[in-house]
Amino acid sequence: MKILVIDVGGSNVKFLATGQNVPVKFSSGPKLSPGPMVCGVKQLAEDWNYDAVSIGIPGPVRNNEIVSEPHNLGTGWVGFDFDSAFG
Repeated sequence: MKILVIDVGGSNVKFLATGQNVPVKFSSGPKLSPGPMVCGVKQLAEDWNYDAVSIGIPGPVRNNEIVSEPHNLGTGWVGFDFDSAFG
């Protein structure tokens, strides 16, 4: 199984997938919401193959659900459907 691993931080979004050798990143910040984050990752990783996605965010997660908005990012993280967004 190939996994795309995403680290969403207050300054950058960094990601790498199984079989790739060089991590990719783009700027985040206090206005980044989950939709643009997903679009940025999908655009920069459009040629990558992966079967699953693992996302780390700067905030609490319970039962695979974000339970409060990250303080250093934009809004919309709580309740966002990452499964649909990544397909």
